[in-house]
Amino acid sequence: MKKILLTIGLFSTVLFFAQKNENYFVVGYHSICCGTPSDKPVMDFINTFRTKNKIKNFEVYRQNGLGREGEFNLYIGTDTFSKTQKTQFVNGLKAVIEAQNRMKKPNRDGDVSFNETEIIKKADLSNARNLTLIK
Repeated sequence: MKKILLTIGLFSTVLFFAQKNENYFVVGYHSICCGTPSDKPVMDFINTFRTKNKIKNFEVYRQNGLGREGEFNLYIGTDTFSKTQKTQFVNGLKAVIEAQNRMKKPNRDGDVSFNETEIIKKADLSNARNLTLIK
């Protein structure tokens, strides 16, 4: 009986303390007149980075309904990165977003925003509406 209780206790502790993301980067998609830009370049970068660095637990959330023209945010979990991976990820993400913003048509296409110092906590996401897990 003691062995069963010990096994259940150990199993419960492992599940309770399993690593989950607590910090998220925010990538915002904004519209000027004709809808938001595509999230394909950023999602392609995320998928490439994940497979290249063999990261299994990669969380990306999408929050829709932030405006009349389909504005949305992507929240990307950062807790599974090492320091060098985090630096590489931020630099790569900034490059992809800058390239996407350069290719847009002025005064027509929306833009993508990213601020590496803006970190959202899991508690803040728990209160968000229209949030779906992408990966």
